[in-house]
Amino acid sequence: MELKISEKYKKLIVDTGRELYKQNLTIGTWGNISFLDSDTDLVYIKPSGIEYNEIETKDIVVLDKKGKIVEGTKKPSIETSMHLAIYNARDDVGAIIHYHPIYSSVLAVTGLSLPGISEDFVQLVGNKVVCAKYGLPGSKELAKNAVIALGERKAVFLLNHGTLCVGRDMKEAMKVCSVVEKTAHIYILSKSIGKCRIIPEEDIKAMQDFAKDNYGN
Repeated sequence: MELKISEKYKKLIVDTGRELYKQNLTIGTWGNISFLDSDTDLVYIKPSGIEYNEIETKDIVVLDKKGKIVEGTKKPSIETSMHLAIYNARDDVGAIIHYHPIYSSVLAVTGLSLPGISEDFVQLVGNKVVCAKYGLPGSKELAKNAVIALGERKAVFLLNHGTLCVGRDMKEAMKVCSVVEKTAHIYILSKSIGKCRIIPEEDIKAMQDFAKDNYGN
């Protein structure tokens, strides 16, 4: 049976890349974006080596969840194995964005975690973002380490590398990217003037339950 390829999802990858670029969340070709079509189990992913503002829909690579290319003439992102590992580990993930923004990358290169210090962060992302153990770019080791450190949260730092965010869909993944970077910025600034208050676990759970019941998160 021939699987249906969606031009809409190809465009989604292109548009998301340009939005990352527009928001100064990445530069050049660094980072990668993918989307999982739950109807077909096909993964749409950014090609390797093409700048975000130059990618066209014809450049997007389509694969199955085992990594077999279904459509596309370009080489898929070097981090394809990491994206596939997350999709195979997390049934709730429908989109993944790996990016290299400034402030969350500061935490990634120091190996530090980002604690739950703001309401929007704990409601959307989780109680904290931790840093995965180091693995070479594109390696199976990096993919494995990312899955372990991500756990059930929506973001993970990649040591000496960057940040990876996930969501049910691309809209949520993009929102996670923005909130993680904003919170990292706040955290770094707050550390320079004093000790910041970390939200207690019981309050985090209460806020997450409230968000789920009232905001659909």
